[in-house]
Amino acid sequence: MISASNRPDRFPDLLQFLQELTQSVFGRRNPWTWAACIPLAIAIVSVFSFSASAQDGPPDAATLKGILDAIWITIAAVLVIFMNAGFGMLETGFCRQKNAVNILSKNLIVFALATLIFWAVGYSFMFATDNSFIGLSGFFLGSDDPGTYGLDPFPAGLPVSVAFLFQAAFAGTAATIVSGAVAERIRFDAFLLFSILLVGISYPITGHWVWSGNAWLGDLGFSDFAGSTVVHSVGGWAALMGAAILGPRMGKYEGGQARAIPGHNMSIATLGCLILWIGWFGFNPGSVLAADETVPYIALTTNLAAAAGGVVATMTSWATSGKPDLSMIINGILAGLVGITAGCDGVDFFGAVIVGGIAGLIVVFSVGFIDSVLKIDDPVGATSVHLVCGMWGTLAVGLFNTESGLFYGGGFQQVINQFIGIATIGGMTVLFSTIFWYALKATIGIRVEADEESMGLDVGEHGMEAYSGFMKDSTMMGVGSSTPEG
Repeated sequence: MISASNRPDRFPDLLQFLQELTQSVFGRRNPWTWAACIPLAIAIVSVFSFSASAQDGPPDAATLKGILDAIWITIAAVLVIFMNAGFGMLETGFCRQKNAVNILSKNLIVFALATLIFWAVGYSFMFATDNSFIGLSGFFLGSDDPGTYGLDPFPAGLPVSVAFLFQAAFAGTAATIVSGAVAERIRFDAFLLFSILLVGISYPITGHWVWSGNAWLGDLGFSDFAGSTVVHSVGGWAALMGAAILGPRMGKYEGGQARAIPGHNMSIATLGCLILWIGWFGFNPGSVLAADETVPYIALTTNLAAAAGGVVATMTSWATSGKPDLSMIINGILAGLVGITAGCDGVDFFGAVIVGGIAGLIVVFSVGFIDSVLKIDDPVGATSVHLVCGMWGTLAVGLFNTESGLFYGGGFQQVINQFIGIATIGGMTVLFSTIFWYALKATIGIRVEADEESMGLDVGEHGMEAYSGFMKDSTMMGVGSSTPEG
């Protein structure tokens, strides 16, 4: 027990120890090394003082482990939330400047809406353990029993607040994926309503089947560690249906041929990619839901896959188009990240490189196929990155998992389980998304008027410009219209 009588006696010993430690780092000849240890000493004493005032003695090992787990998952949640900045920068850079305010507004408000609807009903639908199809209790985080949400009591399990924050960040990601695919022609209110329906109903139901305490797909053997399918493919399916039902942007297809509509700022698109890459170190390692030795391992498999995806996409675009396309470098990195998300905990390092590299190869051809063959206009390649590579990454678990994968002697069962999960979740998401999009189309409408699209959604939807006062690029005249970009 730490008491008021013996705490001051320990402070000089602690200070001396920390001074010796800092001297070993900074060198004994530095006369200011003693000052470096004072803030650390104060912090340690303060923590122990707080612990002593709150209980009879220092917390036991289980409590300390529980606190560490909660702090790490909170940090991981913040990293995933920060990915919204990455999505905003990426999508804005890939689109035209006359729609920048609209895209930034969507990416910002969608996480706010996703948080509220997920708090109200989504989290309960996804994690309450009532039955294997959908949870039906604990709405508005109203239950005091962590078991309602499939959690063990603290310190063995995470506090409900921490678990919710982390999962809300994932739910917001699923909705944000849709934003890029429907950019530059969707009504702002229609997108917000669709996001509420996706996060409040569709996403939590299919997620319940995999990640809840009563998950029938999880019990079947389907494995999706951090969400290649649960998050990314779900967002990708919703994006694909939205882009198809909306139709292409004005001027995208002329004479049956796809016409390139370049983005206006590749600098911020690149920044967005780097932010997403960093945020993924919360996405995948945070999915351990604990602070243990697997966290750095997963961080490394994640990074290897991202690097391989970027390199392979670069070489592929270079070989096919004659130039190393920056947009393909960006999407290749993201493809590698999405691809490894399902199996990042169970592949070896070579497997991670292969999974990421194949994702980088796939994404290059997928973008061209969806754009030119299917003639579905996806300005940022969201369906290729998140849907196609999400399916690949989920299937790759059945091939490269070191315990159950086909290439490691595990047989075909895991591959079969993965196919069942991909098909089931994909089918349900397509069904929900189609109903939602057509219901919105039949009621409030989902596409802006032609003159508003030509002028730009910034002015038409928001009454402002992202670059007010700046000269417009004369080479970026509005595609399919007689009005300048703006």
